[in-house]
Amino acid sequence: MGEEYKIQVFDAETQNLLKTALKEPSSVDLEKVANVIVEQSLRDATFSREAGKMCYTIIQAEGKESGRSVFRSALLNRLQVEYRNREEMRARSVQEWVCYVSFICNIFDYLRINNMPMLALVNPVYDCLFQLAQPESLQREEEVDCLVLQLHKVGEQLEKMNAQRMDELFSLLRDSFLLQGGLGSLAQLLLLEMIEYRAAGWKMTDAAQKYYYSEVSD
Repeated sequence: MGEEYKIQVFDAETQNLLKTALKEPSSVDLEKVANVIVEQSLRDATFSREAGKMCYTIIQAEGKESGRSVFRSALLNRLQVEYRNREEMRARSVQEWVCYVSFICNIFDYLRINNMPMLALVNPVYDCLFQLAQPESLQREEEVDCLVLQLHKVGEQLEKMNAQRMDELFSLLRDSFLLQGGLGSLAQLLLLEMIEYRAAGWKMTDAAQKYYYSEVSD
């Protein structure tokens, strides 16, 4: 049942397609499955945060069943297409853009090859986070929220894969925090929390927890 709750949002036919893909992937059109998952992820923020686990399950099942990686290739191809169109996507719909970033970070978080994150995703994920760290993105609460959420989730892994780009990202965030006028107080608080979180080795200290989250809970 655990795998099923994510697919209730689909019509019956698509639910069957996905259920089969999770158990006997070679018997369905895996390119279609990848497209269905990506399209739903771009529309539905909750699904975009859950979909990595589902993709991981299908990839594992396909590997066991046939030793092939048709689904993984189709998924990465589709992610790449959306990545190339990310400027237009963001201009068209911030909601869709934020869902895309959440999805690609979730895929990066879940998909492993020989226990290592997928190298092919490192730079695209960084590029998305850099976009979220631009001055005009930091004016939008949903983009700031997305940036902070993804850094909490994959920041430590990303830094291991490419520490130089993480340094560049955080110097951008520090500059924004110190120099950019017009940042909302919540955005400032979240950026400061993020800077301290990384400085503490990607851990939340007790003092920081009290400081940042007492205001939210009061």
